Amino acid sequence: MVTSSQEVALQVIQQAIAALAIWAKPDNQLPYELQSLQKKEHPAVTRGKNVLGWKNDPKIGTLRLLFDKVNLSHEPKQYQPKPHYHRLLAIENNNQEYPDIPYPSDLESVQKEQSAFQDKIQSEVLPYIEENWGNLSWLILIIEKFGSCLSFGEPDVSLVDIAKTTAAVAAALVNNYDAENISLIAGNLSGIQNFIYTISSDGALKSLRARSFYLELVIQEVVQQLIENLKLPNTNIIYAGGGNFYLIGSGESRQIKESVNEICQTFNRWLLNTFKGKLFLAIDSVTIPMKALEDKSFANYWTQLTKDLATQKTRKFYQNIDVCLKTSPSYEPCRVCHRDDLPSLKPLIRLNLDSSLACWTCRTMFELGDNIFHVKALLRSKRSNIKGYVDRVHIPGYYYYFFTEWEQTKNLAQNNEIVFIINDWQLDHYRSDPTVLLLLGNYGKESEIEPGRFIRAEEMAKAAKKVGAIPRVGYLRMDVDRLGRIFAEGLNKENRTLPRIAGLSRQMSYFFKVYLNSLAENRDDNFIKYCKVEKIEVLNNAKYLTDKERKNLLFIYAGGDDLFVSGAWNEIVEFAFDLYQCFRAYTGHNTDITISGGISIDDIKFPIYQAAKAAKKAEDAAKNNNRDSLDLFGKAFKWIEWLGEENIITSDIKILSLETKAYLGCNIKLDLFGIFPLVSKIENQRIEINYARSFVRNLLATAQIQEQIIQGIEEERKEQHYDNQLRDIRYYLHLPKIAYSLTRLPKEVRNNPQFTLIRKSLMSPYNAPYFRAIATWI
Repeated sequence: MVTSSQEVALQVIQQAIAALAIWAKPDNQLPYELQSLQKKEHPAVTRGKNVLGWKNDPKIGTLRLLFDKVNLSHEPKQYQPKPHYHRLLAIENNNQEYPDIPYPSDLESVQKEQSAFQDKIQSEVLPYIEENWGNLSWLILIIEKFGSCLSFGEPDVSLVDIAKTTAAVAAALVNNYDAENISLIAGNLSGIQNFIYTISSDGALKSLRARSFYLELVIQEVVQQLIENLKLPNTNIIYAGGGNFYLIGSGESRQIKESVNEICQTFNRWLLNTFKGKLFLAIDSVTIPMKALEDKSFANYWTQLTKDLATQKTRKFYQNIDVCLKTSPSYEPCRVCHRDDLPSLKPLIRLNLDSSLACWTCRTMFELGDNIFHVKALLRSKRSNIKGYVDRVHIPGYYYYFFTEWEQTKNLAQNNEIVFIINDWQLDHYRSDPTVLLLLGNYGKESEIEPGRFIRAEEMAKAAKKVGAIPRVGYLRMDVDRLGRIFAEGLNKENRTLPRIAGLSRQMSYFFKVYLNSLAENRDDNFIKYCKVEKIEVLNNAKYLTDKERKNLLFIYAGGDDLFVSGAWNEIVEFAFDLYQCFRAYTGHNTDITISGGISIDDIKFPIYQAAKAAKKAEDAAKNNNRDSLDLFGKAFKWIEWLGEENIITSDIKILSLETKAYLGCNIKLDLFGIFPLVSKIENQRIEINYARSFVRNLLATAQIQEQIIQGIEEERKEQHYDNQLRDIRYYLHLPKIAYSLTRLPKEVRNNPQFTLIRKSLMSPYNAPYFRAIATWI
């Protein structure tokens, strides 16, 4: 009897489930215990386990944080942090929409959670295993929900990662378990910036959100067609999202190349015809010797394949040159995307003749943006006559039907049609196979003007005005620094295994697609409480600007390693600082894993494509500030400069060079250092409004004079002596102007002991670079 790849993958996942069940209840006599499974083990499973280091009697235990192992220099670090461990917590929605963020902890705290975690598995999993023993969808969710925080065999390899990658390798070997090779297949959808951000119209925010969601479905569809063509199970998807994917396939390179070329051609012809070449799909594969999985050189092939995709993107549509050269008549351009090759322009908003004239693509995206707020499930089908959906889109070969409740799909799916459930960790919802968990960074506050739809820009600006801030909208763009290097080089050669690389990818994806939603929806439980009451070491020094809710946000895009979020501008700033501190805590404060971002603050009438461009420019400025930075108010500083420190010795300021500290003075105690500590103290003085305005104007004038003179010197600098002059201006030019400004303040302000601290801090050369940011914030 021929065994399918699906059956082989099921065997592996069943073994992982059995190991989990035995760990949760060692004295339980299970009818499906590990020993009986091994007796009927397929040879492909045996080989997959051997090459990936799955021993015959692996131990489940506490899981070391894999991020601790990342070291881009591969030299011993000056500061060796304490080892971090994953909390023993299931990923679950509980009574809220999104799971809480499981920040890493110390070993002793984690071990105290073991008994309760085992009890939870006993009550929620063990009674239902036998009836769901052949349901791969349900078993995979069990492994992901409960096995993401447990080690299996090695202390930093999780149960979910070893199980899924072993299943992938075994499925790739099912037809030839003695094969010398397997394949890694990767894809990248380029042009996302052009497709999403270059639009201007009524309701642009929801249109952007819909476009982002649509592209996520395009990637999902490409992946599904690949694994169906290659007869592979879902376990062979190592990663899919954010415009990228990675799959494990068999070593039959000819079959792989044919499938890759066929699907690549189909989608690129569709993308060219449908979106005028704004989007391009690059797919490629590389043959990997099985020994590369054993000798830890797998990462080299991952890196090579990424480079091959980049090369392919320099030759976009070369196989569709006939379509590219085909001339087409020109019509009135779409007012949204500016496309001019379609004659059928209609009002963007139905029945509103004053609305912008738009092409069918933009009208579709606009209406989709109206309808996806409450979408919980999708049905992928070739049928065109399904009823009860709130919207649908067509992607080559299939329709995706949108439903507001997962129950609506229960009896609809037929003939192996796939149900995707969005951000849903409820086990009962996966009793039908195939059902797939679809993770999306999709937080968005509901509009008060249009219930059932996303918050609008004018509501965001109004929310800022309510708390006394100017009525503006903020746009935040962020991404992880050097992510490519983290995957390719971050782990040393002994640790560059497929399960670990898959683990890094999964945990990064969890943060941007799962836990960012949690941070936006429930700030108190995911951040503020750790600053106030429930202390946890990785957030010991966390700071917040205010402790208020900040839900007036809309995720336009979040996935992979980056994001684009809009919202009330003051809440966007707070969200950026919350996010940075949560990300650093989530990754164990590894100094090689940082994130940079930029914020644009604009009027509600400002075109959103321009705002996106401004936020991207700010993000680039942060990257150019040696990364680990935020560009806000037109100035890029390190995050620690924005967040600041109190009562710090200047020799401990890590962001400044030893030479600079020697010049400014070492071992000096600063009561306040950085932007927000000074902002907070100044605001607390409640200076009379006219004096406050004058004081802020003087701060801004000082900053402007500094910047102009520095710019002039940098343009003229040819001799070495300019360096000393530049430092003098940057750190000491402010003294006369600030001294004068301080003397003009009311006597009762100047005599306040708290203001003495502010005066000393403002006069310090260490705070001189921050005057513009301080004044702008105030």
